Amino acid sequence: MSCLQITATKNKVLVLSHSLTLHSLTNLLFFFFFFLLPFSSLSSIQLPNPMAKDPVRVLVTGAAGQIGYALVPMIARGVMLGSDQPVILHLLDIPPAAESLNGVKMELVDAAFPLLKGVVATTDVVEACTGVNIAVMVGGFPRKEGMERKDVMSKNVSIYKSQASALEKHAAANCKVLVVANPANTNALILKEFAPSIPEKNISCLTRLDHNRALGQISERLNVQVSDVKNVIIWGNHSSTQYPDVNHATVVTPAGEKPVRELVADDAWLNSEFISTVQQRGAAIIKARKLSSALSAASAACDHIRDWVLGTPEGTWVSMGVYSDGSYNVPAGLIYSFPVTTQNGEWKIVQGLAIDEFSRKKLDLTAEELSEEKALAYSCLS
Repeated sequence: MSCLQITATKNKVLVLSHSLTLHSLTNLLFFFFFFLLPFSSLSSIQLPNPMAKDPVRVLVTGAAGQIGYALVPMIARGVMLGSDQPVILHLLDIPPAAESLNGVKMELVDAAFPLLKGVVATTDVVEACTGVNIAVMVGGFPRKEGMERKDVMSKNVSIYKSQASALEKHAAANCKVLVVANPANTNALILKEFAPSIPEKNISCLTRLDHNRALGQISERLNVQVSDVKNVIIWGNHSSTQYPDVNHATVVTPAGEKPVRELVADDAWLNSEFISTVQQRGAAIIKARKLSSALSAASAACDHIRDWVLGTPEGTWVSMGVYSDGSYNVPAGLIYSFPVTTQNGEWKIVQGLAIDEFSRKKLDLTAEELSEEKALAYSCLS
């Protein structure tokens, strides 16, 4: 008979004394495996998560360009779809940009994003569109010096006609499409025309950038956190005729939510300089950077998709360019920016907001421009 003493340290010291018999040895082993071992080697074992999500395939066209380069790491990091949603990126660009596109792919691999489960980098539109759940259409033909509006429209009609057909035939069922490239509203309309099997509710254009710009201007004017400002509206076209509307916007204060107009207390500024600043912000950035907005556009695209997929907070709306159903006397058949709420992956236009005479004129003006763009685009098809 011998006496065995075991000392184990894990936050405390345990001292055991046993007679070394078969029965006591069995008890000792039981104690070791079920009480001591979990605090050591077993504690480092990670069991598979039974709730792990399947990857979402996200297409980014024009992925080698400025906005694309800013956007793809945001998606890969979870900014667009959440920190628990794996993604597979589909990157499309034109053949002359193939080498640059491959460089973007290499950087994505080098960044070792945990959520990024694969990258498809291609110049083939069919390969790019196959199986995608979300399509962010950043690629388009920019207006160059000396070009007429119809020339630019004709180029973009051709691009979006081709990409619409590829999405219709090869994208996953219920694919959501966000058009970023200008003229964004009309490009989205063309895409809708040539992808009739994609529900119109699944096609939108980006006016969230303008919405965020409006939030930023109010935040700076009042010296408040931008997250405390909500329910601005961008009506109409993503152009200089858009109408940034603060008539229903509020700010969170220590005394509760207060109307923006009450806090700013300067209708002259809100009805003139504020509006023109938001309308012309893109041009101001080009003048300052000698390049168009990229970082802010990419961030807005993430905001747009995230709210569309995951939902808007209770009592908050956002601006999206969506297919008009005639709400607020906006002609049906246009892609027009409205205030919307989202839930379960679907948007709904906010109804019943009062529209004063000043606002009515602004809504009609931007609708007229969109109707003209629509007519111009259709003339390029004939």
